[in-house]
Parts: sequence; C-alpha cells; structure tokens
Amino acid sequence: MTLTNRKLKSKIKDELLHSNKVIIIFGARQVGKTTLIKQIISESNLSHISVNGEEAEVNAVFNQLSYDRMMEVVGNSSILFVDEAQNIEHIGKAIKILYDKNPDLKIVLSGSSSFELANKLQEPLTGRKKVFTLYPFSCEELMDDHLTPFDLKQKMSSILRFGLYPEVYKEVDLKTKQEVLRELSSSYLYRDILMLTDIRHHNKLHDLLKLLALQIGSTVSINKLANALNLNAKTVEDYILKLEQSFVIFRLRGFSKNLAKEISKQDKIYFYDIGIRNAVLNNFLDLSSRNDTGSIWENFLISERIKTNAYHQYYPNTYFWRTYTGAEIDYIEELNNEIKAYEFKFSNKTVSAPKSWTETYESAFETVNIDNFLSFIKPKYLK
Repeated sequence: MTLTNRKLKSKIKDELLHSNKVIIIFGARQVGKTTLIKQIISESNLSHISVNGEEAEVNAVFNQLSYDRMMEVVGNSSILFVDEAQNIEHIGKAIKILYDKNPDLKIVLSGSSSFELANKLQEPLTGRKKVFTLYPFSCEELMDDHLTPFDLKQKMSSILRFGLYPEVYKEVDLKTKQEVLRELSSSYLYRDILMLTDIRHHNKLHDLLKLLALQIGSTVSINKLANALNLNAKTVEDYILKLEQSFVIFRLRGFSKNLAKEISKQDKIYFYDIGIRNAVLNNFLDLSSRNDTGSIWENFLISERIKTNAYHQYYPNTYFWRTYTGAEIDYIEELNNEIKAYEFKFSNKTVSAPKSWTETYESAFETVNIDNFLSFIKPKYLK
C-alpha cells in the first residue's frame, strides 16, 4: 500500500517548487523515501532525471567533480534526484558545483544513513540545503489516509506485533510480514553501518540489537552490554551511536534536577519500529501470549510521539524519570520550562504521579492507555 498523505509530502513539495535549496531526505532503508520523492516529482509536472548512488556509473561521474560531466547526466531536466546519495564519496562537493553553476536546477537527495550523508554534505552545502527525516508509517498518517480511529484501534494488535514499515504494513499474510521483517532486521536495515564504517565485529552488532531489544523500557548499562558481548565499552557506545544515526534505535536520557536522588547517567533505548524489535527477537506472538506487552506498548507510544513531533516541527526535550528508590515516569517532555509527564498502561487503568515527582516538580501528568492513546500520538495542540 502506498499512502497518498504522508505528513512530509506537502512540506517537501512546497520546498521543491518555491525554494532554491537542495532538498535532503534522510531515513532508514525501506521507509518509503524513494516512493515519496517520485510522487512529489511526478505531481510537479517538471522534467526530471533520477539516478542511484549505488550504481557504479553514477558514482564515477559525480566523483569526478566535473560540471560538464554531471550536466551530461542532467541534460535538460529541471529536477535532479539522487537516490542513495550516501554512496557517492564526494557528493557534497559535486552538488555544490551543480548548485553554484546552475541555480535553476532543483536538486533532491535521499539517504538511508544520516551520519555518512550528513558528514559529506555539512560543509559544502552550508546554507544551501533543507533537511527532512522520513520514518516508517505513523498512525497519524494512516488516519489521514484511510483509517478511522475505530479502524486503527482494530489494527493495533497487528501493528504492535509487526510494526509500520510500508512493505510490512501492506502485506495481509502474516508469514509474509514476518519474512519481510526478518530480512530487514537480519542485515538490510543496517547495511550502511557495515559498508560505511570500520565495524569489525559484524555478528556483535546483531547480538547488541538483541540485548537492546530485551531491555526496552529499562535503563541500559553500557558496561554490562560490553561485558556480555566481550567488547570494550567505547566500542559498544560507538555501535549504539551508529545504530541511532541509521534510524534503527533512539535513546531517552534520564530527567534530573536533583542528582542525589534521580538516575540520569543511564539511558533507555527504543526501536523506531516495534516490528523490527520483535523481529530481532524472532518473536511475533500475539500480545495475549507475551510477557513484554507493557514494554512493547511503551516503545510504540514513544516512537509514535517522536514521529508526530518531528512532522509537526515540535521539538521538546524528551526524557524518562526514575529515582534510586524505584519511583518512575515513562516519558517526559520539556519545552520553554513547561513539563509534561506521561505514564503508559496497556490496559485501561489510570495511575497517579509518584509523590516524589509531585513534591519536586510542577507539571501536567497523564496516564496513556489503550482507551485514550490517540490523543497522545496526535495531541490537539499540534495542527
């Protein structure tokens, strides 16, 4: 299934038609970057040429840094789209040459590896680029496109098992969903990390993901991970950073204003897509047969909130909160000195904020459960 109402579509289209900046779309592999860009370009009714940075001939032309050679590729096209641009070593310099010598040419780049592409583009395209990040489908996008709130709630069991990668979501057959997720999680999703870095212990990367998948909702000790993997702590921290920069995982830091009581030096780590997390563990059981439903629910809600915030250009600081005595809150947002606190329950239960929190902080507090979660993943204050 191809969504016609992806949240970034109108923003990217407006930028393409009314700006002269280079458009860059980051995102993990298979989240729909190429499909979205081709939709936008097609609807622009402008002539265009699409090339792929993984192709040797394209790579060779752009790495020569010759304006004339690159224009042989562009021809009379109004738009140049370079897919998988992170594979072109000198892509930043090449695009700067095109941009400076042909300001009427509209340029769109996509990349599945933010750390590599950002490094190549940062200096050459300073002040010349507009960056967007595309995630797997969001529940907001599904409701904008074809689902009513009732329909979405009916699909939650499947979403919490298989996630929202486009190729997975469109499949009806459960075995096919699992096969696609296994392929993604086995190597394809983090292929860029293996290709574009000097990571030597390829098998350790997947072992690390398994350990992280088992610990969603819990604080993560880098030293304990390092001991379990027989690696040094610096190497593990570097692997986690690369997985973050490739849009596989993200972290929450501990919220703390009182360091004597609150845990702040350890992070929680979540997956951008809960289906990938379940695939890493090779566990697609229905939620009624699992003992990690609460952790899955927590991961799902936080990842959905991150998508929503990003697409609506709302950028709070995000945390969890926990004290050494065991009091905790799952998710905190802080913006302009305003604090919002959330506790997640998969049932329809509601809970009160811990006394140690209310005694220390002035904040809104809400329980997010299966009945009211739609107002959390798309709050009314985000237009």
